[in-house]
Amino acid sequence: MGAGADPGNAVYLSAVSAWGIAIKHRLVRLPPPLSPRQYVSSRREWLGLEPLPFDESAAALDTRLSPLHADPFDRGLVSQAILNGMTIVTPDEAIACYPAPIPW
Repeated sequence: MGAGADPGNAVYLSAVSAWGIAIKHRLVRLPPPLSPRQYVSSRREWLGLEPLPFDESAAALDTRLSPLHADPFDRGLVSQAILNGMTIVTPDEAIACYPAPIPW
């Protein structure tokens, strides 16, 4: 459960987000103070987030999603949310058009 979260809900950090951070770090768009592996792991633990692996079912669902969003990382998060019945916390309005709930 993440910091400040409802104790009845588990909060996850997707492997897709960790992958996106690693790529942005390599491209020098996101220079975290630690290596991406150390940074993601330390923040996940600090916030009390559960890891969420990205599996082949989530990857395959991408082919059935409408082309509302071009970002492959966001599409991966949408796929995971749909398959696992999860809510995505994001300000991205395009994600709100998919059948994955967002809290607002």
